[in-house]
Amino acid sequence: MDRSREQPFESLYRHGFIRCSVAIPQVRVADPEHNRSQIVSLAKQAEAKGARLVVFPELCLSAYTGDDLFHQAALLEACEDSLGGLVEESRDLAALLLVGAPLRFEGKLFICAVAIHQGKILGVVPKRYLPNYREFYEKRQFSSARSALGSEVDLCDQTVPFGSLLFTASNVSSFSVFVEICEDLWTPLPLSSWGALAGATVLCNLSASNATVGKAEYRETLCRAQSGRCIAAYLYAGAGAGESTTDLAWDGHGMIWENGVCLAQTERFGAAGQVLFADVDVERLELDRMRMTSFQDSVEDHRDRIRELRTVRFECDLPDRAVELERDIARFPYVPSDGDRRDEHCAEVYSIQVHGLQQRLEAASIEKVVIGVSGGLDSTQALIVCAQAFDRLGLPRENILAYSLPGLATSERTRRNAKALMDSLGVSAGEIDVGDASREMLKRIGHPFAEGQKLYDVTFENVQAGERTSPLFRLANLHGGLVVGTGDLSELALGWCTYGVGDHMSHYNVNASVPKTLIQHINRWVSRRALFAAAQDTIESILATEISPELIPGGEAEGPAQSTEAVVGPFELQDLHLYFVTRYGFRPSKVAYLCHHAWSDRERGQWPEGMEGEDRREYDLEEVKHWLEVFLYRFFEISQFKRSAIPNSPKVGSGGSLSPRSDWRAPSDSKATLWIEELRRNVPDRAVRLRLAQEPPR
Repeated sequence: MDRSREQPFESLYRHGFIRCSVAIPQVRVADPEHNRSQIVSLAKQAEAKGARLVVFPELCLSAYTGDDLFHQAALLEACEDSLGGLVEESRDLAALLLVGAPLRFEGKLFICAVAIHQGKILGVVPKRYLPNYREFYEKRQFSSARSALGSEVDLCDQTVPFGSLLFTASNVSSFSVFVEICEDLWTPLPLSSWGALAGATVLCNLSASNATVGKAEYRETLCRAQSGRCIAAYLYAGAGAGESTTDLAWDGHGMIWENGVCLAQTERFGAAGQVLFADVDVERLELDRMRMTSFQDSVEDHRDRIRELRTVRFECDLPDRAVELERDIARFPYVPSDGDRRDEHCAEVYSIQVHGLQQRLEAASIEKVVIGVSGGLDSTQALIVCAQAFDRLGLPRENILAYSLPGLATSERTRRNAKALMDSLGVSAGEIDVGDASREMLKRIGHPFAEGQKLYDVTFENVQAGERTSPLFRLANLHGGLVVGTGDLSELALGWCTYGVGDHMSHYNVNASVPKTLIQHINRWVSRRALFAAAQDTIESILATEISPELIPGGEAEGPAQSTEAVVGPFELQDLHLYFVTRYGFRPSKVAYLCHHAWSDRERGQWPEGMEGEDRREYDLEEVKHWLEVFLYRFFEISQFKRSAIPNSPKVGSGGSLSPRSDWRAPSDSKATLWIEELRRNVPDRAVRLRLAQEPPR
């Protein structure tokens, strides 16, 4: 039974995380008692922080650099005695400890990782690949795991498993540990690959890799690649302070990686013992593996080898308090906070969009496009993509037929921005006022607005959307062009588009897999880099304008009367919800937990450049819960039919798209009840819940 669901909502253990630790003790060569005391001290530090797994370096109980001292019976007996003391002192520790020690078995000596948990040895894992080249000559003293005949060893008055083992928590879902030792990772087929295929989500390496110029970077490359290839966490503990420097140096390099991302690293060449912590999302790793069909195919291909691994189960005693998550959750998962990475990201997305449109025009032998320009973010992005594509194709920008389409609620500010943007980019600019056509349509269908009533319902809005779309397609017919769509990923997720017209429909949509928050930052990037210098001031004005469909009149002439985010929620929240729901399939309560962690404190974590002052918002749990419920209802219940009928569009990021032909296939008639009930049931309700209006499809 999974006991993690019994943890408080505020605890990381409730939401599929495990706090892991890498500990680097300051050892003394051939002094097991001193080393035992160091190991216990660091284990207690990890325990105090709520860690449930602590990994120590290779041979840390004796120190790695014993050389021929390992053939001295006195040292080996002292190691066994100290190990017994360590096992006894672990009774009051809840964490699983992985400790390196030299152990005798069947008349041979092995480099081992000893798994210790609450006064018991769970098992012993011997090192398989012994380096015997350059500065390492382990075969002089030690035997390989392959030379062992038996599968059990008597140790510290216990008979325990000996060999390749999986240590799996029976009461915490997704928490399974596999151990390898140093050189086992350096081989063409690392042992941890088999452990991962057998179900281990956390791979651990007890190592004694020495320090030479460039070697740390190489270790990072190995750990990063193995964690990514195995869709796993990878904990690396390297020998450090106190090891003999007769011929080698040691840097105490410790690392924690998760699926190719470094969560934490130690300070290399530290003078004292160190404890490194990171909160690993083991649930996410298991969900990723479930989706990765090639991972499961590999399991089938190697089932005989995998079956050789034995599973040792243990009860993971979870903390009796809420352990707060100490991990950076990006506010903007689609937008890197680091300036250089963000610039690279924006440039690549922009290039994908441009190349996609360029390819479509060349394939269709079309040399003109038609685009509606509203003076908002999405159409700005689409228009500058068109301009770049035409430049690359060697076509005149005059072949871009851009039209503003003011209606019954268009503000003067957006109208002015649309005209200024088109003029500054040198495209063929036009304006078609759809106000009269909208009034005529409302009159024809008998809408009360035609009789003087101020009824601004969904029909009133959608009539205008339809009247804006029709001339674009007819202009494309007239000029032999292609209609470029402007609607973005966030609007598709929320169903914030009118079916068959408006932002929903075009011949080719360059924005359909780009979320709103990323479009905002690409526009900032374009403005900051002055890629279109003449348009820079206009782009800044557009960025400062309220996001609105401008379909309801009544506001000031200088700004829209209608706020999109007041209806569908802040895009910065909804984009994070979208990422967690579609990329990982997290349950709503976990989405709320992560989103609240990301947005609850504006002083925590990094912000993208350009976001200052009032742009740095924060949200309490009640707000997160409310807007997540809005997202769940709109995403799962009322808008899939729109996503099932969208135009072609290039996918730009690993966060996915919502195209029914690639990333997201779903029924149009499902209900959101299951997701909303899980949210309401498992997220604390500290405020009066805001009920959703059952709005009709737009």
